[in-house]
Amino acid sequence: MKSPDKTVLRELQTIPGIGPSIARDLVELGIRRVQDLRGKDPERLYRLLCRRQGLLMDRCLLYVFRCAVYYAETKKAEARLLLWWNWKDTPSVARKAKLALISELGARTTGAASRSSRVRLSRA
Repeated sequence: MKSPDKTVLRELQTIPGIGPSIARDLVELGIRRVQDLRGKDPERLYRLLCRRQGLLMDRCLLYVFRCAVYYAETKKAEARLLLWWNWKDTPSVARKAKLALISELGARTTGAASRSSRVRLSRA
């Protein structure tokens, strides 16, 4: 993939919780401006990035995507909702969702891998 324009990366980094790495992830997903996030499904963005990277990405990335979509869609955002960790699932919901995604995406895992932040996905 061609290196994203610095102006695009800078704009995406105006979103709370978005640094250079996640800005590049957003560009990989076709997001080039803050307003491109309006109407997007954070869960779908997260799953698509996992597929493209061939990894089960840390679930915190999903929480950042939730925060980013909220920021893009909300004119008068609540300050506490501009902190990605306020978009976290409960631990039991997060674990169930992670295991379901591992199964859905066909990850090769060991018992320990299902608890780690990144799991290599099978390329079937």
